[in-house]
Amino acid sequence: MAINVHNSEFDLAYRGDFETLKLKVCDHPEVLSLRDSDQRLLLHWAALGGHDIIVEYLLDKGCPVDPKDDTDMTPLILAASAGKEKVVRVLVSRGASVNARNNEGHSSLQYAASKGWGSIVQLLLQNGADANIADKLGATPLHRAASRGNTEVVKMLLAHPGKTDVSIADRYGNTPLHLACEENRAEEARLLVMNGAPLDKQNREKLTPLDLAPSVLSRQLVTLREQ
Repeated sequence: MAINVHNSEFDLAYRGDFETLKLKVCDHPEVLSLRDSDQRLLLHWAALGGHDIIVEYLLDKGCPVDPKDDTDMTPLILAASAGKEKVVRVLVSRGASVNARNNEGHSSLQYAASKGWGSIVQLLLQNGADANIADKLGATPLHRAASRGNTEVVKMLLAHPGKTDVSIADRYGNTPLHLACEENRAEEARLLVMNGAPLDKQNREKLTPLDLAPSVLSRQLVTLREQ
């Protein structure tokens, strides 16, 4: 994610210079509602920088918890994507929408699952994040975690009491198992099969997960399903 800080107030929030920022806000309260050229507020930059104390301060000053920038990124989505657990915890506790999505349909949970931020994934799930939320291409958090080889995140999603859908297909007809097999993510593929992912489901190209898997993995999955 490109970092593009345009002026001193936003830079202070991103770097975490709390004392200087407080002086700025005291002298010029209007900076609390000031937006940069990407339509980001101070809260966006503090969240992205991982500064939970500044985030709490800005919220106490009346900043909205879920403002969107020009790509519909909220502070929570930014913090989750950047792996800033303390900020995620603060924003969630203050009512941030855990299922907000940007203009590509990506949610906080999708970013955290894709990047392997396990503690953030767990926190979001515990606070009502939709385990089956899909982006504009139909990819869910499980698609992302399985394709990236984020084993612990896959386990968390599969253990989620909301019953993560292991058979859900994206726009191309690929299930998480298709992607795991295509990327030769053996452990993830085995976990998916053990949790009921179908081996014979075809994508839009009429290919099954077994068609995409290397031969060794394909044999392992067939054996596992037969057990």
